Amino acid sequence: MTVIVTDNCTHCRFTECVTVCPVSCFHGDESMLYVDPAACVDCGACVPVCPVHAIYFEHDLPKPLHEWLEINRERSSQLPVIDEQANPLPGAADKRAALGF
Repeated sequence: MTVIVTDNCTHCRFTECVTVCPVSCFHGDESMLYVDPAACVDCGACVPVCPVHAIYFEHDLPKPLHEWLEINRERSSQLPVIDEQANPLPGAADKRAALGF
């Protein structure tokens, strides 16, 4: 079992999630974060701290978002670990507001 980062993270990269992760399973590119499902211990600490509700437990992932399980698996294996909080991307606050959070 794992948690999955979905498209709400795209062009935001809020990083509150990485500060509560006990195993440093988050990886990132210039646009968003991804979870390494092999490293994730399914503690769920990241789920409530995501300001754009982009993170789901695998068993709670809505069907239209199932593709994000494979996207996280693939992308996390190619990207560096992100384990320190950083500034969100420009426009992240606007996207958060547009999403209603």
